[in-house]
Amino acid sequence: MNEALLRSLTPSVLGILVRRGADFAAAEDAVQDALVEAVRVWPADPPRDPKGWLVTVAWRRFLDATRADTARRRREDLVDEEPAPGPAPAVDDTLQLYFLCAHPSLTPSSAVALTLRAVGGLTTRQIARAYLVPEATMGQRISRAKRTVSGVRFDQPGDVATVLRVLYLVFNEGYSGDVDLAAEAIRLTRQLAAAIDHPEVAGLLALMLLHHARRAARTAPDGSLVPLAEQDRGRWDTESIAEGVEILQAALARDRLGEFQAQAAIAALHADAPTAEETDWVQIVEWYDELARLTGSPVVRLNRAVAVGEADGPRAGLAALAALDDSSPSSRLRSSRGDPIPRHAAVAAYLHERDGDLATAARLYAEAAQKAPNLAERDHLTRQAARLNARGCR
Repeated sequence: MNEALLRSLTPSVLGILVRRGADFAAAEDAVQDALVEAVRVWPADPPRDPKGWLVTVAWRRFLDATRADTARRRREDLVDEEPAPGPAPAVDDTLQLYFLCAHPSLTPSSAVALTLRAVGGLTTRQIARAYLVPEATMGQRISRAKRTVSGVRFDQPGDVATVLRVLYLVFNEGYSGDVDLAAEAIRLTRQLAAAIDHPEVAGLLALMLLHHARRAARTAPDGSLVPLAEQDRGRWDTESIAEGVEILQAALARDRLGEFQAQAAIAALHADAPTAEETDWVQIVEWYDELARLTGSPVVRLNRAVAVGEADGPRAGLAALAALDDSSPSSRLRSSRGDPIPRHAAVAAYLHERDGDLATAARLYAEAAQKAPNLAERDHLTRQAARLNARGCR
């Protein structure tokens, strides 16, 4: 059973049903039923036209559901108009599905779940396991999302930036359950890049490839985090790095800079350095300046302070951090929602350690550990604090 083929066909099959007159929610249910049937039947009897087979089975499931649902009598005319079996239409509705699943009316979590199900072809169970929530909870989330977009015209223009944010959310979840969400996000972004010629789509794909290339070196055998400067660069995936750089260079040549291209440029500079000591921090600061101009993000400015500390010394980094604190409404840099930026204390700890103030650094590492967004990061920061406290006791 070629699961990758099934999932790659999901968007086009769903698009065909919607164009035939099925509403999105009913069409998506029918396609999922067809995928389950394919898993059951294809190993023993593989079809000559997989896409046509899926369209035929999904359309019949949709019609069966329509006949059984008396509340949908307004569509009874569709029941007697089943298309004759034959090759599936060549129309590719992948892009429209991306737009629909990332509609602005959806919450980010709902958009992610709907994208993984309708575009990615994952089951509700797989998505629930990946996000560590009960299957019933994820099912309700997906059902609400489908109801929310049920009235949206399928051919309505969408927002590429919103789609990219949703895909980046998927990528940043990494790996959980039986689904590699980072790899799935790369696959979906490749699919999007094939459907639309847009430099920011290319920028996001390049960024994902460059980050994913370092994945094997990010954790030690015991599961602990390995900081970038300490990673074994021999374990980086050079093919992914080369592909990411090539895609990025082509996107930058179009002179339509966006935030994902700028982030990818920073990642490329890290990937290009043979050793941590040879990293071109001056260029990285310049790219963070561009990124801050494009986004105004406090997280970007926080990361820029780290780069300044590497390029011009820890005192300069601390000065950049202090400037951010002074310009924010409170003593802690805050996000657009008013919450303290989680890694502010960690950045301050790192810069103070490099400046030789080990006591302050240890205190800040401990503070950062309490606010860490995940267990691996909390453990790493706790060990950093313990290491400095042990040095202070000597």
